[in-house]
Amino acid sequence: MKKSVKKITSKEFDKRFDKGKDMGYFLDVSKAKANKKIQRINIDFPIFLLAEIDKEARKIGVARSALIKLWLSEKLKHV
Repeated sequence: MKKSVKKITSKEFDKRFDKGKDMGYFLDVSKAKANKKIQRINIDFPIFLLAEIDKEARKIGVARSALIKLWLSEKLKHV
């Protein structure tokens, strides 16, 4: 069954995001392009750093790995 995506303004989205609300039901990932090739890697993180990453991931309602990929992608856009 297809997930129904709620629609809100970008201003309301930002407001909810800043309050740490779960934003997953506002995102339509059905049209996202999947990468054809994936290379799995292992990275060792200190436990305190993983705790901070998990805290931020919960704030925006995404998985740890999704947040790490997002942060890396954002950083690489500015290189």
